[in-house]
Amino acid sequence: MELPGILGFFMHFDDHLMVIIQQCGAWTYLVLFGIIFAETGLVLTPFLPGDSLLFVVGAFSAQGAFQPFLMGGILLAAAIAGDSLNYAIGKYFGKRLTQAKHIPFFKKEYLDRTHHFYKKYGGKTIILARFLPIVRTFAPFVAGIVRMDYPKFLMYNVIGGCVWILLFYCAGFYFGNIPLVKEHFSEVILAIIVLSVIPAVIEFLKMRKPQK
Repeated sequence: MELPGILGFFMHFDDHLMVIIQQCGAWTYLVLFGIIFAETGLVLTPFLPGDSLLFVVGAFSAQGAFQPFLMGGILLAAAIAGDSLNYAIGKYFGKRLTQAKHIPFFKKEYLDRTHHFYKKYGGKTIILARFLPIVRTFAPFVAGIVRMDYPKFLMYNVIGGCVWILLFYCAGFYFGNIPLVKEHFSEVILAIIVLSVIPAVIEFLKMRKPQK
């Protein structure tokens, strides 16, 4: 699926989620776990916009489609487990992957950008990266490559996961069903995607700026 198709899918994820619920029933919990797990845990899926997905799922939970606390726990578990897998991939296979050629969605500029964040913020990158698409996917990978102490990584992982899930899931839960938001739901989702990308773009431009 090309980028415009992916963007369109998540802009209208509320429609797709309704179909998934109708077809999968209780298995929808596992489907959503898989999406968040893939975005955070697999280095080859940095294009999945988890922020907007969390908002939509929060809105559906408020409508009674999901048990709110159960869904929140499942999403948090997916985020933490995904980052832990990503860390392990970086630790054991990172150097080989960075030397490989023509791996889809694995661009050196993504890795360089994340390295820049890691040098600037250290372990706190794992928390901050939760709010930066693409960097979110590569931060645990870089932590694994540099062999960051795992208990320390796990602490940052849990803190970042809790803040990320609470912010976007609860935003959807409490604001996703306001009439004005519901009437312009696709535009709201697009705004979330754009706003979540802006900080990463700004940092990338700073990184590209020649040093005096």
